[in-house]
Amino acid sequence: MALDIIYFVAIAAVVVFFMGIRIVRPTHRGLIERLGKYNRFAMPGFNWVIPVIEHIYQVNTTEQMVDAEPQEIITNDNLNAKVDAQVYFKVKADEESVKSSQYNVNNYQWQIVNLARTTLRNIIGTLTLKSANSERGKINAELHRTLREETASWGLEIVRTELKEIDPPKDVQETMNKVVKAENEKIAAVDFATATETAADGQKRAEIKKAEGIKQGRILQAEGEAEAIKLVNEAAEHYFVGNAQVLRKLEAVEHALADNTKIVVPSNTELVNVIGEMAGVLPLKREEKKEK
Repeated sequence: MALDIIYFVAIAAVVVFFMGIRIVRPTHRGLIERLGKYNRFAMPGFNWVIPVIEHIYQVNTTEQMVDAEPQEIITNDNLNAKVDAQVYFKVKADEESVKSSQYNVNNYQWQIVNLARTTLRNIIGTLTLKSANSERGKINAELHRTLREETASWGLEIVRTELKEIDPPKDVQETMNKVVKAENEKIAAVDFATATETAADGQKRAEIKKAEGIKQGRILQAEGEAEAIKLVNEAAEHYFVGNAQVLRKLEAVEHALADNTKIVVPSNTELVNVIGEMAGVLPLKREEKKEK
């Protein structure tokens, strides 16, 4: 009888022992409560609780993400924008933070979603649709700061926030697309006009340089001709001073003979010698004539 009781007690102890075994994963931390009151902190690995009397609540301490869900927000310029965001957070792994996430807030994921939605309405409601789209980084920073401050007592770490979309109404989006297209076309036209103007300026400068070159060439040519004339004049004054009258007479003869005009030339004049030289006939000297 006594032996049976010992066996029963041993078997019961083994059963109770195995019933109280709790394994905590490395991604979790545990809170052990005894009769509804916090008792101790459970680290990853093997943990044992008293069956029925103690309970362990495991808390995930890895990074998690919640979607703030799309919502319609009226911007400062009275346009309805569809806004959605995501919040990345995690429960801190220390004992106090894990306790805060369970005892200071009820369902922190749901609370974060609603807090993010409210914060987005407050932020975007002060901005125009255009500024909201161009200042996404500013909105993310403001949302992150607000969530971090509001959840400080929840034992959470707000890792980052991401603004997924800010979509205007369809008709407004079409108008914005047309405006952007018009601005791009305007910029392209300005660039084309600038390039054309630059090319025209270059051509103008080339023409100016070309004209300056022609001008300089003509000046040099004129200077050369003037120098040649000067040299001819100097030579004429030096070599033909005594024959000036003969040259004048020769010019008169050339003009007279141009139309086969018959003229009488005195035989005893120097002009006869000039005409003879032009014809290739040398005049006879008077002494040779007398000998004949």
